[in-house]
This record gives sequence, C-alpha cells and structure tokens, in this order.
Amino acid sequence: MAKMIHSMIRVLDEARSVEFYRTAFGLEVADRLDFENFTLVYLSNPETGFELELTVNKGTTEPYDLGNGYGHLAVSVEDVDALHAKLTEAGYEPRKLVDFAPAGEVIARFFFIKDPDGYEIEVLRRGGRFK
Repeated sequence: MAKMIHSMIRVLDEARSVEFYRTAFGLEVADRLDFENFTLVYLSNPETGFELELTVNKGTTEPYDLGNGYGHLAVSVEDVDALHAKLTEAGYEPRKLVDFAPAGEVIARFFFIKDPDGYEIEVLRRGGRFK
C-alpha cells in the first residue's frame, strides 16, 4: 500500500515562504537540498510524517501561474478560532471562519488562507474525518 509522504509547490522567495509556514502551521525546515538551478526545502512538524516540499527555481522572478488544476492543501488544528485570530493579527488575511452544516449539523469548521505565492490552504478544526 502506498504512503503519502509529501506535496511539492514552487515558490519565489524561500525565506518568505518558510516564515509563512512556520508562523501559520508550525512547520520547520527538516531538510534543504541546494542544487545549481534549484533548491528543495522540506518542511514538517512532529504532528505528522507528511512533508511540504518547497521548490525554489533559481532565476525565476515572476509569480507562477497556478492554473485552474490546483485546488488546495489542507491542515487540521485543535483550535481553528485561535489560529484564525493569530493569522489575522500577523497580517496574513485569512478568509472568514465557516461552519459547514449541509444538513443542519456542523460537520466542519474551517477557513481558507493563501500563502505568499497564492496557494490556497484549508484550515480545519480537528475532529471527525478531519484528524
């Protein structure tokens, strides 16, 4: 059986992206591999074995075209309200908190936020199917 180990996104500014993911989600640099034309930065935390791989293509100065195929990354947190407040205070402009209740019962509480390169991230309150 396959095990998901990482997802890769391309970013323009390594330091800006590392700081965003550290502040927003407690991800730290687990490894950094520097090559002639690009750098790979692996971010993780003790909560999960899954990593986010940031690819920094050297010499790229224009924002990446995210196209219409990318959806979002998702993370779960214990206190979604507290994180929303923290990210708002930090100036990251998360979207509004939403209680998703299609049949009248809340099955998810979440918000979306964009990273510095425009990638969407869904932040869900931990529980139910969102562990």
